[in-house]
Amino acid sequence: MAEVAPAKKDVKKTPAKTASPKKESAPAKAPKSAAPKKEAAPKKPAAKAAAPVLKALAKAKKAPKGTGNSVNVYSLDGKVAKSMNLPAVFNTDFRPDLIRKAVNASRANRRQPYGPSPRAGMRHSVSWPGKGRGMARTPRLQHGGGKGAEVPNAPGGRRAHPPRPEKDWSEKVNKKEKALALQSALAAVGHFDVVRARGHRLADGMTVPMVVTDDFETLFDRISDDYQKENKRPALTKETVKVLEALGLTDEMTRAKDGIHQRAGRGKARGRRFKSPKSILFVVHDTEKAIKCLGNIPGVDIVSPAKLNVELLAPGGDPGRLTVFTEKALVSLGGE
Repeated sequence: MAEVAPAKKDVKKTPAKTASPKKESAPAKAPKSAAPKKEAAPKKPAAKAAAPVLKALAKAKKAPKGTGNSVNVYSLDGKVAKSMNLPAVFNTDFRPDLIRKAVNASRANRRQPYGPSPRAGMRHSVSWPGKGRGMARTPRLQHGGGKGAEVPNAPGGRRAHPPRPEKDWSEKVNKKEKALALQSALAAVGHFDVVRARGHRLADGMTVPMVVTDDFETLFDRISDDYQKENKRPALTKETVKVLEALGLTDEMTRAKDGIHQRAGRGKARGRRFKSPKSILFVVHDTEKAIKCLGNIPGVDIVSPAKLNVELLAPGGDPGRLTVFTEKALVSLGGE
C-alpha cells in the first residue's frame, strides 16, 4: 500500500511538465490578431477624401486672423483698378455649426401650418345595423349598398394620422448666436478655398469676395442712355452679361444655367417646376436698378448691405457663396 502512493504522485507531476510547452504557442496567436488591424487602417483617408468641402472648411478655420485682408477692386473691363482692405467683420471666427443652425431656424420659421379640415372624410350620412348580422363594425352609407365610410380603411374616409395644423414649426435662436452666425457666414465668403469647395467656378488669382468699382451701380443708367440714342429698347441683361464675362464669371454663369432641372415629385405641378443652383450674390445699394440688369440671370440674387442675412450668404446652410460687392457697399459693412 505504501509503494502505490508514491506512484500516483509521479503521475500527477508528469502532466504538469508536458503542459509547459503549450505556453510557447501563445506568441503565435498575437501576430494573427494584429494583422487585420493594419489592413483596416487605410479606410480613414477614403472617408476624408469623400468630403472636400469639410477639408476646405477646416483649413479656413485654422487660418490666422488678419490673413487675406487685402482684396483687388476690379473695373468693369475686368482689370485691377486698385486694392483695398476688408472690414474687420471678415476676421470673425468660422462657426459652421451656428451658420447651419441659423439657416435651419430661418427656414422653419417660414413654414405655414397645414393639415386637413376638421370634418374631412366625415361628411357622410352613415349607420350600422348592429351585431348579429355577420358584418364588420364599420359605418355604412345609408344609401350606398353597404359601402363603408368615414373610417381610415374605407375609400373617402378620414386619414388615420394626418398632419396637425396647430403644430408649431418655429425654432428659436439666441440673439448673440444669430449675430455671430451672420458675421461668420460673411467671413466665410472671404476664403477662396471655401468658395471653390462649395462648387463655384473661380479663375485662379481671383480674390474673394469679389469687389467692383461703384461704376457697376450705374450700369442701368448707362445702358439705357446708350440705347435711347439709337431709339432701341435697352438690352439690359445682354449688356450686363458682357460685363460679367469681362470680370471672369463666365464659367460660374454657365454652371448655374446648365444646372437648371425639373423638380422631382408633385412640386412640378404646383407652380415650382424648375430648380436652379444658387450662383452669384450681388451686394449693391440701388437694388431696384440692379434687379432690372441682373434679375434674369439664373441663380443670381441681389441684396443691399442692410438686408444681408445668413440664408443668402450660406444657402442651405453651406457657407462660402460667391459674392460680388460694390466698393461702396463693402465700405458700409465696416460701419463707415
